[in-house]
Amino acid sequence: MPRKLLHLKEAADRLRRSEAQLRWMVHNGTAPPSALIAGRRMFDEDLLDRWIEEHFKSQPTD
Repeated sequence: MPRKLLHLKEAADRLRRSEAQLRWMVHNGTAPPSALIAGRRMFDEDLLDRWIEEHFKSQPTD
């Protein structure tokens, strides 16, 4: 099954962040896993979803 890759803008939209904020997260090492492919920052949709889930699991519940 082929991977679905998201451009930086698509990933930023999913995270409700601006492209600049997501670039800053990449720079700081706090962003979801990504790769430079042909000079463009790309995010694997499945890895992005897992990254989001892991962050929800790591939050304390009230």
